Amino acid sequence: MAVVFEDFKFNRQILNAIADAGYTEATPIQQKAIPPILNGQDVMGIAQTGTGKTAAYVLPLMMKLKYAQGKDPRALILAPTRELAMQIEQNIKTFAAYTDLRTLTVYGGLGPKQQIEALGQGVDLLVATPGRFMDLYLAGHINTKPLQVLVLDEADKMMDMGFMPQINRILEVVPRKRQNLLFSATMSPKVHQLSGNFLEFPTVIEVTPQATPAETIAQSIYMVPGVKTKINLLRNILDNTEHINKLIVFCKTRTSAESVYKFLVRKYNEDEVKVLHANKGQNTRINSMNAFKNDEVKILVATDVAARGIDVSNVSHVINFDVPVVIEDYVHRIGRTGRAFQSGEAITFCNPAEEYYLKKIEKLIRQTIPVKELPAEVFVEKPEFEERQAQAREIDMQKRRENPEFKGAFHEKKAANTKTNKTTKKPGATGPRGNASKKTKPKRKF
Repeated sequence: MAVVFEDFKFNRQILNAIADAGYTEATPIQQKAIPPILNGQDVMGIAQTGTGKTAAYVLPLMMKLKYAQGKDPRALILAPTRELAMQIEQNIKTFAAYTDLRTLTVYGGLGPKQQIEALGQGVDLLVATPGRFMDLYLAGHINTKPLQVLVLDEADKMMDMGFMPQINRILEVVPRKRQNLLFSATMSPKVHQLSGNFLEFPTVIEVTPQATPAETIAQSIYMVPGVKTKINLLRNILDNTEHINKLIVFCKTRTSAESVYKFLVRKYNEDEVKVLHANKGQNTRINSMNAFKNDEVKILVATDVAARGIDVSNVSHVINFDVPVVIEDYVHRIGRTGRAFQSGEAITFCNPAEEYYLKKIEKLIRQTIPVKELPAEVFVEKPEFEERQAQAREIDMQKRRENPEFKGAFHEKKAANTKTNKTTKKPGATGPRGNASKKTKPKRKF
């Protein structure tokens, strides 16, 4: 039986905003999380992006706070990236349309002056990245005493990005008596450790289709030897694929993203392509995302900073230029397409060193992704020596991870050569060429 939002006894202002946003039925995470949050319990929710988890904690939070009060924040929401923090703020503003609740997002990459001024005007729900929150707190601009609720969103990503020390410091400066909410896509050992320090007898909620891509997404893989062939294949796909409304090209590193971006700018121009990664200034990142959302550009090249928490409509294609090393990010990446029951296509380029992660992704999503033959017109180029070496080192590392006793391909080759040398030496041989009986020339006498 469908659960509607009226069942949660929200006030009329919140219900009207939910209706205006076009939502009628609660998602599974919302059905399970909203009642215990309203009751004041600590909650740990395990759910992927796109399951409606932001609304699952924002709606009961707003119901508990009810109206604007005082100057200092009463709820703090921590997020790993600026983009996700801004997305959460947008959600809050949507649902708070008929209330006087005040929300503010603070993050790094911009000067703090405007954020300090906004804090001075009063805020009820504060959304922050951990680093900027601590900077503003230590500078005396945030008073944590009135805090009633602390939320950690995308906790697994925060752990991956090394925020653990900052989060532990934040836990030391917020009131002991508070409600805690933790949401994560996976229950990694680090998240498990954090939950022990953070939550008091929590209600654990896990939404079952945790790592299942939407059925509306057509997935495929191309096996390629190296980066030059990836570029040639990307060119071929762009030249021969019809109906690309919007495309996100995901790369593993900032360097890779910059290389792909420069190639695409040469092929098109700067007005049709934008790039998004952590090395870009905050204004550039905001402008790139807005241009992509508003259909001003057709192609966005991004690292995984854009894979979580970003909701852009009408993305018809996602290309994984690199296979993600954090395998859960695959689901987040391809989840940018095929949204709201629309069809989408997700294409992955995979070199020999990336097959290890691809197998783990297939195990995670419980699917075998179809492998396609490279189009005949795609020029297959042999990788440069440095790239071949990097792939060999990566494959060695993967084998060591699976088998700690594995000593590496170089070690095996050296051992094999040593064994061969021993077996080919003649009896009595002592020199490197096995030629002990060779006469030496007598020294010349002067």
